Amino acid sequence: MVRPSILQLVFWGILGGCANSLFSWLSSGRIGEFNSQGLISYALWPFIALIVGIFLSQRVNNPRLMLVPALLWLVLDTHIMLFQCLIQYLGDLDYLPYILYDYIPTLFIILFVWQSLAVVWVFSRELKWPWWERALIMLATLFTLVVWQMSVKDQPIWKVDEQPPSFAEDAFYAQPNLLNKALENIEFGEFAQTHWYFMGVAGASYQDVFQSEIQRIKEQFDTRFGTYGRSIALVNHPATRLEMPIASRTSMEMALRRIGQQMNRESDVLFLYMTSHGLPNEFEMENAPLDLAQVDPKWLRDTLDASGIRWRVIVISSCYSGSFVSALQNENTLVITASAADRQSFGCSNEADYTYFGRAFFDEAMREQSTLKDAFAQAKETVAKWESAQGFEPSEPQWVIGKNMELMLPQLEQRLFPPATTVAQSAVPAAP
Repeated sequence: MVRPSILQLVFWGILGGCANSLFSWLSSGRIGEFNSQGLISYALWPFIALIVGIFLSQRVNNPRLMLVPALLWLVLDTHIMLFQCLIQYLGDLDYLPYILYDYIPTLFIILFVWQSLAVVWVFSRELKWPWWERALIMLATLFTLVVWQMSVKDQPIWKVDEQPPSFAEDAFYAQPNLLNKALENIEFGEFAQTHWYFMGVAGASYQDVFQSEIQRIKEQFDTRFGTYGRSIALVNHPATRLEMPIASRTSMEMALRRIGQQMNRESDVLFLYMTSHGLPNEFEMENAPLDLAQVDPKWLRDTLDASGIRWRVIVISSCYSGSFVSALQNENTLVITASAADRQSFGCSNEADYTYFGRAFFDEAMREQSTLKDAFAQAKETVAKWESAQGFEPSEPQWVIGKNMELMLPQLEQRLFPPATTVAQSAVPAAP
């Protein structure tokens, strides 16, 4: 026999409120502020269930039913909310298969609707209501859910006050000087010598990983691979607007043209690395509130051709980056992409220093191998292991090289990966 008590109702009410507060805090990124209106909005549903219980107890003349709907709803809600907290926490740590992230919000909504309809169904069945009455009550419950969701969706228990993106005046006027200075610092190539020129592009400003990756890789190329004085980074990120030129189609075109003017086109080579989010045939350029044009394969190929740069190594790390291969490939170009044309790539988060491919290729393989081909092979294997461990669909990184570049690359790599003996000798100071 069911004998619910006020103490049980209060206990589960407090526990449910705590579980919902925990979920809201996790969903806010753990940076929100407590919003009492959100807690009041949550309490609306057990309050409605309590009113329904009072009505039912009077209808069937059974006072014990008064607290049952509210108590049953709170028990269901607490358990479901704790499950959602676990899912949210695992998602924050990138422990869930990537494919699930698109469906998690829908799953949470379905669970909330199910728990409310389940309470209604249990009572309608036990009290032997006619089918038409069950249907009406179900529809009324769904309608109430929709109205409630629309009215409280902007009032979570932990609320983050979203600030509209802005571009400070000093940063706005600093940008032309930053770009011009970066272009002026690109040095000439030397006759009969091979030099590598590095250009890095961080496309999306709303995730820290892209700017972190570009800055780390540029430093790696400048110090390890000899591109100091022949490198440039174009970065979209709020923290770098007073320090580095932003990435846009305009700045990319100007930088490529400048590199083409400064380099020895017969013996020097460009290493272009681009990292961002992407869609098929699109590399995302975002720096809100600026409205930036996106980079597509045709535009990038035309811009590279117009720059006059002959030898090119192009590495693109973004979802669906393989869709750029067909447009960029030619006899003098090596194209490396983090994913196939129909696959996503992984590792993009504010907590990460590199994307999966960026870490595997630059931070690991290029420090351990002495050719780009060996570095790519190692990185591809490493990324596959990481993706398999996370349950992700394989990204399938791509390597496409032109026949002229395939013959020329070993000669070019002698400058990029000098023999260990040469490095050791250059590190020893000359005798006085």
